[in-house]
Amino acid sequence: MPRPEYGELVSLLFSPLSIRSVTARNRLWVSPMCMYSAVDGMVQEWHHGHLTQFASGGAGLVVAEATAVVPEGRISPRDAGLWNDRQRDAWAPIVSAVHDRGAIAGIQLAHAGRKASVWWPWAAHRGSVPATDGGWTTVAPSAVAFDGFEMPSALDTDGIDRVVDAFAAATRRALEAGFDVLEIHGAHGYLLHQFLSPLSNRRTDEYGGDLTNRARLLLRVVDAVRHAAGDDVPLFVRISATDHADGGFTPEEAATVGEWAQEHGADLIDVSSGGLVAHQRVQAHPGYQVPLAATVRRGGRIPVSAVGLITAAEQAEQVLADGAADAIFAGREWLRDPHFALRAAHELGADVDWPAQYERARWR
Repeated sequence: MPRPEYGELVSLLFSPLSIRSVTARNRLWVSPMCMYSAVDGMVQEWHHGHLTQFASGGAGLVVAEATAVVPEGRISPRDAGLWNDRQRDAWAPIVSAVHDRGAIAGIQLAHAGRKASVWWPWAAHRGSVPATDGGWTTVAPSAVAFDGFEMPSALDTDGIDRVVDAFAAATRRALEAGFDVLEIHGAHGYLLHQFLSPLSNRRTDEYGGDLTNRARLLLRVVDAVRHAAGDDVPLFVRISATDHADGGFTPEEAATVGEWAQEHGADLIDVSSGGLVAHQRVQAHPGYQVPLAATVRRGGRIPVSAVGLITAAEQAEQVLADGAADAIFAGREWLRDPHFALRAAHELGADVDWPAQYERARWR
């Protein structure tokens, strides 16, 4: 098939997407990826260069890494935070720089629960960080440890209320820093996912048992974030649509929770999978999580994004053309090529705006 001339192709991937008061210039977005490079929750120069390069590379939306709403919600002692105003002020120039390069900026608000207080990936140690090295006691829905990590404390109802309040407070700081989009992290085995899955939630109160109860905390957080954000700000929820383990959270349950989240004020479900248990069995291959997004999307009734080894322009375009998702999040491919969107537009023949400094690479 002949390559299309520039401007001939009507690309879904490079069509804008408007959600509430915000419009992304395209649907190829940067997933939140932890850098483990913060100091006392404060982002550094590394984060500035890391995130702004994607905006220069044509991303429609750049979502900053999982950012803890409380100190004990950090995955590691080197995680970013948003529990105080100094952290808010450190984020502001990064958001401004992303805007200057034509992208919109999002942030993922998170609490790691029982998977908190662990060493960062390239540390000399593995597992939980001891208190003598800056670690802390973790919390969870139940006193059930992630394999190889320290035992968490089960949250009581007052502790659950504090988590909800912390998400609301972090929301206000995120908006003060200039972020356009908020994402609640309910995936990858972190606290809200721990409540959703029967493999980690053994509670017998109103937060445990059937799906309605297991989803209660997530929906309370959605309510609190929506209330703090107001009506104009897009709100995403990332979920793991399967635990990849027997007896765990299922795609059908994920679709139901996605619908509930939408009813409570969420605008898009960011569909991923796994991360809850060490014995998960993941059969990873290009686009392996796209069918999960299609299940949650329910024929277009729930806006979703797809993620998971989406590495090529035509592949991403086809996911949208098939109706499996409304947008594409990618991670590793952006790390390999921070100009992934510009390359994808070039390969698809889509006519998009390029930075003037890069124009010489646009046509050939």
